[in-house]
Amino acid sequence: MKLNYGKTFLLGFGFFGVSVIWGVYNAFVPLFLANKFGLSPALIGFFMTLDNIAALLIQPPVGAWSDRLRTPIGRRMPFILVGAPVAALAFGLIPLASALPLFVACTSTLLLSMAFWRTPVIALMPDITPSPLRSQANGVINFMGGVGAIVSFLLGASLYEMNPAFPFWLGSALVVLSSLLVFIFIREPKDYQDSDEKPSLWASLREVIRDEDKSALRILLAIFFWFLGYNAIEAFFTLYAQNHLGMAEADGARLLGQLSFIFVLMALPAGYIGGRIGRRVTIMTGLALITAVILTIFFLPAATLTIPLTRLPVLGLVPVIGLLMMIAGAAWALININSLPMVVDLTDAVHLGTFTGLYYLFSTLAAIAGPNVNGWIIELSGRNYNATMMIAPLFMLAALALMAGVRRGEATAARPAAPA
Repeated sequence: MKLNYGKTFLLGFGFFGVSVIWGVYNAFVPLFLANKFGLSPALIGFFMTLDNIAALLIQPPVGAWSDRLRTPIGRRMPFILVGAPVAALAFGLIPLASALPLFVACTSTLLLSMAFWRTPVIALMPDITPSPLRSQANGVINFMGGVGAIVSFLLGASLYEMNPAFPFWLGSALVVLSSLLVFIFIREPKDYQDSDEKPSLWASLREVIRDEDKSALRILLAIFFWFLGYNAIEAFFTLYAQNHLGMAEADGARLLGQLSFIFVLMALPAGYIGGRIGRRVTIMTGLALITAVILTIFFLPAATLTIPLTRLPVLGLVPVIGLLMMIAGAAWALININSLPMVVDLTDAVHLGTFTGLYYLFSTLAAIAGPNVNGWIIELSGRNYNATMMIAPLFMLAALALMAGVRRGEATAARPAAPA
């Protein structure tokens, strides 16, 4: 059995579009909020969780809804065709908003529309991929997502220096293009595994909690903790680079781009490694490595972190912190590539969208808590942005402890794939 790489790469354009939008949003919206509208770190932390609050309310039930939906173009495609164009329009208007209420209106529209189509586009992967190949397929999907992040951070940084609106307009164009490619080239399975039971997010969550094995609950809580740590750092990283490291506004985005570059290079190998040595062991290795990297960044002085090491094509100048971010990117690939396949392999084909929704429920809860926790830590520490690197390792270690008790979620024996 071999993965259909061509079809999987085409499906990855959906995640590419999502990643471009969120990369630009996370890198440059905090700068707008701080420098254009004068918001405090605590308020910025709250603002940067609004997308996740929208996702929390919308993505999980939309996943279950897409499991139940039956249309001539499939059960996932209608969500993509509605959500992507609205998101693109709202995203392009964000940098043009000169007043905070208008800025909030544009970002709110973006957040609601993105939440509407993200879970269905991700659920397409297990729809068309048998269990033993899902780590490799998720590697391809995240490879495309990483390319989107590189585009948003590295090209976005250069465009931002030319005009702050340019990265947003690039994101709008790319999300429309990527969603059209998914619609044109991906055919959903026509034979659905139906059941008398109608998929329900909350019913599935109750089953997860009651399950004596607790593997599903453990991995979902682990997902919560590692995303709690990661999102807490990401939401403030450009401000950390500006205020703690003394870098220019766009340089923080370039450092995130260096992390994303290595994430892209590791995406396919991480899926292969998960298939060879097991997803749980691979994730635990990544958690241990990223914990060590974040602690190193916290303890090293800013003068050391900013020492230039080399200049590379595409990546530009790589300082010490750039090298550490690259190592973190490799670790994040080991974690992230293998987590969604573990979650969807806890269930059957009827509930793929629902369990994808559970994955996003816990990751979204973390994304809501993370920036708020870090915003208050920065505020209470006298606006010490290095405090962003102090708490995250504790969350990563909690995730590591939870993963040690997971007993299910590895690849299962292949079932015949539904025609696509």
